[in-house]
Amino acid sequence: MKRLMDLLLALFSAVVLIVPIVLVALLVRLTSPGPVLYWSDRVGRNNRIFQMPKFRSMRIDTPAVATHLLQNPEAWLTPVGSFLRKSSLDELPQLWSIVRGDMSFVGPRPALFNQHDLVALRTKCGVHELVPGLTGWAQINGRDELPIPQKVRLDAEYRDRRSLAFDIKILWLTFVKVLRRDGVAH
Repeated sequence: MKRLMDLLLALFSAVVLIVPIVLVALLVRLTSPGPVLYWSDRVGRNNRIFQMPKFRSMRIDTPAVATHLLQNPEAWLTPVGSFLRKSSLDELPQLWSIVRGDMSFVGPRPALFNQHDLVALRTKCGVHELVPGLTGWAQINGRDELPIPQKVRLDAEYRDRRSLAFDIKILWLTFVKVLRRDGVAH
């Protein structure tokens, strides 16, 4: 049931958001050299690696590490990168990952391929069995600001509380957080 809802909501969202998607793509293309999309190797369900697209908000020579590990992350942003990240518009291409089944609307955020500490702790707690999400319980309870053990505790809590009502609550709270730009590191 969750997969069908994800698929229908992703297709509906893509149709409704086609104009903003095209405008953001043009904005990225016109303000910095390189491709419009950045394809990031991410850890999915059962620790399988998949490629997750985002609108590119960083320069093409940026190291492939979590943003908080960069020295002076702002220096790596494209001219529109900060706006894309703060507005979460850089996440729109992930609708493709939801359509493909690599992601869900709600679940733990997919770890970068090189976040070994996060992947190991999620595996130990059984969180790796979940389909990663565009948003999740940890996202609305701290997003980029959470230390890894706390993030995994919240991911495990989501695993234990999963339901349609809980997913709807998380989606609503995500919408509110995005509007307020809460918890965005850069």
